[in-house]
Amino acid sequence: MFTHIMVGSNDVDKSKQFYDAALGALGVPEGQAFRPGSAFYSHNGGAFGVGTPANGEEACYANGGTIGFQAETKEQVDAFHAAGLANGGSDEGAPGKRPQAPGNAYGAYLRDPDGNKICSFCQLPEGA
Repeated sequence: MFTHIMVGSNDVDKSKQFYDAALGALGVPEGQAFRPGSAFYSHNGGAFGVGTPANGEEACYANGGTIGFQAETKEQVDAFHAAGLANGGSDEGAPGKRPQAPGNAYGAYLRDPDGNKICSFCQLPEGA
C-alpha cells in the first residue's frame, strides 16, 4: 500500500533516541542515516523515517494523523509505551484493550518528542 511513512523533526538526535527505544521494543532494528538530518527504520517490508523537513521550515505534526506499528504481543505494546515515555515521549493513551477497535485489540498511544502521534497494537487471543 505504501513505500514508506516519514515524519518531521526539529531535533533528529532526540527523535532517533525515542524511536530507537520505542520501535526497538517491537523488534525493529536501530534507525540508520538516510541523508543528513534523518533516520530510517526498516522491518518486515515496511519503512519509517524521521527527519528535518527538506524545505528547511519548522517540522510540525499532522492534526488527526496517527501512525500505527504492529506488535506481536501485549508485552511488546507495554514495552513500546514504556520505552517511548522513558525517551522523551508523552502518553496519549495508556496500554490496554481497545473495544472500539476491530477484533480483540490491545494498544497504546504516544506522542513523540515533536508531537507526532504514534501507536502500537496487537490482537489478543479470544477470551483474553
